[in-house]
Order: sequence, then structure tokens, then C-alpha cells
Amino acid sequence: MTEDVLAARIAPVQRSRYLLGGRRVRVGDLVEAGLLRPGARLRFVRRRVGETYQAEVTDTGRVRLLPDGQEFRSPSGAAMVAAGMRAVDGWLVWTVEETGYPLDVLRQELLDRAVASAADEPGEETLDRRIHERLRDARIRADGQHPEEFSVRDLLSLWGAKGRGDQISRIEADLANHGLVTSPEFRKVTLDATVRLVVAPRDSDEVSAVLVGPDPTPVDGDDGNSGPIGLTVGNLPSALGGLKSVAPNATIDEAITKMLLNDFSQLAVLNGPRNLRGVVTWRSIAHARHADPHAKLSEAIDSEAVAVRYDRELIDVLPDLQRIGFVFVRNQDNVVAGIVTTADVVQAYGEMALPFFQIGELDRSLRRVIARNLDLDQVARLCSRPVRSFDELSMGEYQRVLSDLSTWTILGWPLDRATFIERLDEIRQIRNDIMHFNPDPPPPDTIDKLRKLNSLLRRYGELS
Repeated sequence: MTEDVLAARIAPVQRSRYLLGGRRVRVGDLVEAGLLRPGARLRFVRRRVGETYQAEVTDTGRVRLLPDGQEFRSPSGAAMVAAGMRAVDGWLVWTVEETGYPLDVLRQELLDRAVASAADEPGEETLDRRIHERLRDARIRADGQHPEEFSVRDLLSLWGAKGRGDQISRIEADLANHGLVTSPEFRKVTLDATVRLVVAPRDSDEVSAVLVGPDPTPVDGDDGNSGPIGLTVGNLPSALGGLKSVAPNATIDEAITKMLLNDFSQLAVLNGPRNLRGVVTWRSIAHARHADPHAKLSEAIDSEAVAVRYDRELIDVLPDLQRIGFVFVRNQDNVVAGIVTTADVVQAYGEMALPFFQIGELDRSLRRVIARNLDLDQVARLCSRPVRSFDELSMGEYQRVLSDLSTWTILGWPLDRATFIERLDEIRQIRNDIMHFNPDPPPPDTIDKLRKLNSLLRRYGELS
């Protein structure tokens, strides 16, 4: 078999693996597959403003703007610069002049080919094909203005993931490859929030309502990866959990009754779902009634009410929370849909901090056990790398060292090694998830598992 024939047989398999396994399609992939020729002209028409932009495909699979010559790997990056827009899905707006097809159509054909070639290969996983078919159906529904709705938890389960610390890059790549986004953004709300699978707006002037946050990026990611996201306002359960409010023409008695019934310290004053007129609080009511026992609600409204988007990073909102004690939250449709208080933030950071402390104690205990019973040369052999200090060891290396039968024999613990290592492996995965700052709360039994393992190590570690 010649090298050329062998390469021709291997190429479709490799392509299916990387296209269906977590990498975003690039223009260069279309060129390599023969779906787009180097030198092909592209056109982006903004009918609303009467402007047309042109580009061409380079030999290296980049998009070159005409006539200025700037080159981009991402069609979205090229479209943004050409039109001076904050965000736009270039796969949808750039069309091939020869055929009139958007780049997105060619991308879908490439994915279909990849699925077909994967199906012909023995041993190929069915997960990739199932996800592709599921997202292809979701795209058809989204194009027909009947988008599917999921809880974030159910959406992640399509990939077998339980949280957003698991397979997040793969999930985002698969969605992007099918021209889909979630509204609201699934990384910026709670696991139980409902999201819709929608198509990125074809007209870049429509992007802001669906995709654009305070710091927008090309919707398909110019480098193929999303930027880092910290804990957002929408990750807190109360942020989009519904909002009690009163109208500006309500009575103070109505406001007080709603606050008492719901144990609220404040109440939004809304003139329609998007128009926040202010807030009434026990303090503002007391001031109004003190000045006039017959005061109207309008006299108790405090206009200093802050409303932030659900996708704002929580750390950026802390100054307002410290100053006022609460902020109202707008959802993806700009509706005032929830509230976040300082108590919500304290609870959220507390839930994140406790596992850190437990893992820190576990790390110190495991290091102490290994340092007391082994020398560095033994540890280095088991870790298959030079080790200058026990402080350099990772959680995975603790597991590797303790998995060794000779090490376990040295410890002399009256425990089953396989069962202990199985639990340690669970903790290692929990630790990786937590240390990557997954915005999702840890599973309910996480703290209990950490505490019990720490307790066991305190008990038996003294025997070593």
C-alpha cells in the first residue's frame, strides 16, 4: 500500500475524530476537504444599512478582507472588523459568490461527511454521531423559529456531563459547529435555568439581545476557544428566579404586604417588565411615613436602584452590593427578572470556599503520610519524573504512589487498598473540578466525602 493511499484512508477518520471530538471547524478544513477552493470570493451584505463587504479565501485557509488585505482565521473576526460590529457570526453572513451558499452550509456538509466516515470505521464511538444528529435536528427547529428548550442540566447530559467543569470546551465547540448558541448563555446561569438553542442572528445589528455581554467576542471564537468566565451574577439561584414588584401607582400598604408575605427587605418598582423606576425598602418607607403619615408610595421610592445583566461577572458587581446591599438582574431579554443580595453572595462564596479548605487539609495529610514513609528517590521512581521536594507532588501523584503495593505494605494500614484508591480517585476528580473554578455547586455529598477521608487520614496517618 502506497503512502498516498494510506493517507487517503486515514484522513477521513482523523477528520471525523477532531471535528466531532471538540474542535471547531475552520475555513482551512473546508479547503482541505475540497469544499472551498483557495481564492474563492466571499461576500457579506448588510441590507439594513446598504453595505457590502468582500473577502477571499487564502491558500492557507484564512479569510482576507478586500481591499485592505487583513487576514483572519475566523470568519467572525473578519466580519466584525469589516463591518465595525461588536459581534457577528461570520459563518452565517459570509456567502461564497460562486454558489451563493453561506460558509455555514459548507460546514454542515463537512460535518455530515465526518459522521459518515466515522460510521464506516469499526470501533468508532456512537456518541459523536448521536450528538451530531441531535444538534442537527435542533438547528432545523431553530431555523424554523421553534427552538428547543432545556434546563442547563439536561443540555449538559446530552454529552454525559454533570456540570460545566466537564467537557465544557467540547460542548461549546459542538454547538458552534452547528451554528447554535444558547439564550441565555448556559455558562452564565444556574444548572436549573432554562435555555433555548437558537441560531446566532444573521444580521449583526440583531446580535446584542442574544449574544453580546459587556465584553463581546466573535461568536465562534477567533482562536477556537471561549474566553475565561468567572462566577457571574446569573450563576446565583436568585438572579433569574422570579421577581416580586409593585407598580409606581401602588399603595404603600400593598408594598408592605408583599414584603411581609415574602420576607423581603426591598421591592422593585416596575413600570413594565423592563422599566425599573426604583425600589422601596423598609428604610425608605420609614422615612416617607416619618415625614408624612399619609405618604404615597411615590414618596417612598428610592431611585438609587441598580440593575445589571445576568452575564456580568459577580466580582464586578461587588462594589454596588457593598454600597447598596442588593442589585436587580436583567435577563437576556432585558427584563428585570431577579435580585441578588449580599446574603446570596456570601452563601455562594461560602459554598465555593469550604471544599477548598477541605482539599487543602487533604493535600497536607497525604503529603505528610508519604514524606514520613518514603524517600524522594522512591517517590520519583513511582512518579516517573525528578522530584526535588514532597511539596511538588500533585493529587494524581499521591494516588500513584499510594496505589503501589510496596508503598501500601510499608504503611501497614488495616484498610483495603483498592477501595481506598477508588475513593482517592473520586476526590482527585472533585479537586480538579473545584480548582478549575467551576461555577456549579459541588455535588451534595462532596463535602461529606472530603471530611470523611480527612478523618480517616488523621486516624491512620498517625500509625504510619
